[in-house]
Amino acid sequence: MDEKNYEKAVELRRKLHTRPELSGREVWTRHYLIEFLQANTTRLDIVDRGKPYFYAVYRAGADLPTLAFRADFDALPIPETIDLPWGSQTPGVSHKCGHDGHSAGLAAFALEVDQKGAACNVVFLFQHGEETGIGACEAKEVLAAEGVDEIYGLHNSSGFDAGTVALKDGVVQMASRGLSAFFSGTPSHAGYPELGKNPSFAMADAVAQLPQLVQDSGRQGQVLCTIVQMSAGGPDFGVQASEGVLRLTLRAGVERELDALQRNIEGLVRSLAEEQGLEVRFELADVFPETTNDPACADKVRAACRVVGVPQVEMTAPLRPSEDFGGYCKSCPAAFFYVGNGKDHPPIHDAAFDFRDQNIRTAVAVFSALAGVPAD
Repeated sequence: MDEKNYEKAVELRRKLHTRPELSGREVWTRHYLIEFLQANTTRLDIVDRGKPYFYAVYRAGADLPTLAFRADFDALPIPETIDLPWGSQTPGVSHKCGHDGHSAGLAAFALEVDQKGAACNVVFLFQHGEETGIGACEAKEVLAAEGVDEIYGLHNSSGFDAGTVALKDGVVQMASRGLSAFFSGTPSHAGYPELGKNPSFAMADAVAQLPQLVQDSGRQGQVLCTIVQMSAGGPDFGVQASEGVLRLTLRAGVERELDALQRNIEGLVRSLAEEQGLEVRFELADVFPETTNDPACADKVRAACRVVGVPQVEMTAPLRPSEDFGGYCKSCPAAFFYVGNGKDHPPIHDAAFDFRDQNIRTAVAVFSALAGVPAD
C-alpha cells in the first residue's frame, strides 16, 4: 500500500471520528467522504443520486467482471469517554463500532485502484444506517444497477489476533429482529384493582415462560431471546397500570428458526393476553437477515490472504451480533470477513473502543488482491 495513501486514510478516519452521526442522519459524513474522493481521485465515476448512500466506480471494461466492496459510516449513541486528540465533538455520539475506520479503509482502497488500476470493474459502496439495518436494504439496489457479480465487506473484531483475517463458509453473523408487544387493558383506581385490567401479570407470565421457547429442541443453530425493555403504567400511585410494553431482541443462526421463534412468542403472548382480557399488538424493528458467506467467495478471500501474506483463521461458529451486510448476501454471491484488533483491544460498542488504524493496511491489502490491483 502506498504510504501516502495510508496517511491520508488515517487522517480521514480521525476526521470522521470527530463528527459522528447516527443512523439515518449521516449528512456531513456522506458529504465529507464524497469530497475526499473528489479531491484525491481522477479515474473514478462518483455516483451521487442524492440518496443516503453513495458509491464510486472504477470501470476497467464492459467484458470484465464487476466486484463491489462495501463500508458503513454511521455511529452509535454512546458518549466519548476516552481522551483522544480526534475525539467525538458530538455529545452522546461516537464511532464505537469502527465504521469510521471501515469507510477510511474503503476510501484508501479507492485511491489505490485509482492510481494503479484493477483487473476488474470495482464498485466502492459507502453505506449509511448499518446499525439499524436500513442501510443495506436501500443500498443493495446498486448491485443490480451496476451489474455486480460479487460483493465483499469486512468488520473489525477484537475477538481475533491483531492483523489476522477471520471468516468461515456459511452463516458468519446471526439474524435478529426487535419485537415489541404492546398490551392494553383498562385503568382503575389503585384502591379497586379488581375493576381494571392490568397488563403487568400477563407480561410477567410471558417473561417467565420465554426460556422454554429458546431451549434446544433439535434446532440447526442457536436461538436467543433477550429482554431489552419491560414497562407498565405510570408514576401515579392512585392509578392502576393499564398499558404496557415488552420489547425483545430475537436472534438465531438460521432465519427460518428465527421466524419460528417469533411465531411461538407471539402465540404465547396472545394467549396470555386473551386469558386476562387484554388487547395486544406487535411491531418489528431493526430487522437483520443472517449474513451468509458464499463458499467460493470465501475461498477467494482465503487466497487473497495467502497472496498478500495476511494470517487467516477459520471461525468455528457465527458471531451473535447481526450485520446488515446479510441483505447483500441475498442478492448476489458475497463474503464478509473480520480483521482482528487483538484480543486485548476493547470490544466494539464499548466506551473504551477506538478503531485500530493498522487495520486499514490489512483491509486494503486483501481488497486489492481480490480486485487484482497490481502489487507495489
